[in-house]
Amino acid sequence: MTAAITTQGVGVLTPDWPAPRGVRAAFTLRTGGVSAAPYDSLNVGAHVGDVRACVTENRRRVREALRLPAEPAWLEQVHGTAVAELEAQTAEAAADAVITRRPERVCAVQVADCMPVLFASGDAKVAGVAHAGWRGLAAGVLEATVARLGVPPAELIAWLGPAISAAHFEVGSEVRAAFVALDAKAAQAFVANTRGRWQCDLVALARRRLAALGIAAVFGGGWCTYADRARFFSFRRDGRCGRMAALIWLE
Repeated sequence: MTAAITTQGVGVLTPDWPAPRGVRAAFTLRTGGVSAAPYDSLNVGAHVGDVRACVTENRRRVREALRLPAEPAWLEQVHGTAVAELEAQTAEAAADAVITRRPERVCAVQVADCMPVLFASGDAKVAGVAHAGWRGLAAGVLEATVARLGVPPAELIAWLGPAISAAHFEVGSEVRAAFVALDAKAAQAFVANTRGRWQCDLVALARRRLAALGIAAVFGGGWCTYADRARFFSFRRDGRCGRMAALIWLE
């Protein structure tokens, strides 16, 4: 079971997956920072309207609490399929996934309802993380990330981080159509509601995509950002809010 812990006052989740030795990962919660409402308190997003000094301090606290070997590579996320390769610490890149083959380079994506998906190879030689909201999933961000990792899918493990659950994620018919057009059985991840719309199960959709790629070792997927206000930011629930981070690095 994924464990929620506090490290030096900073709230984090430790993924419940059998990552090989040498692979480290964490997911930051909303607690333990300095930001004021509606970004209270551990907001790591610099693009949401929060005071920049607060974001800088929050990121410093995360770095210190997790003993990160470097500042995470913060992406400019656009709900697309671009994958950055972190061979050196670089300026912010426009991408929705990032991988690394070098130790002490920290991959990160920011989320507040979209699903972060961590990847690691069994030999601990490559790792990465993808930002997978419905647009990214439909467009193929997981497939693009796996292709860039360059490892046979059977040799990868994946972890699905906290995201909005089907009970709270209402979408229109165009979202369902985007998935069903490529995979008729993806319809199983959508349940009609009384408002003529659909409840969308991101976890089920991600698992289908990963299974189709040949990744059998998939973990996580049990936390709802919308339902747990104390731990998680949720854009769908609150509108203006902070961002959490899914982080992975090689030691």
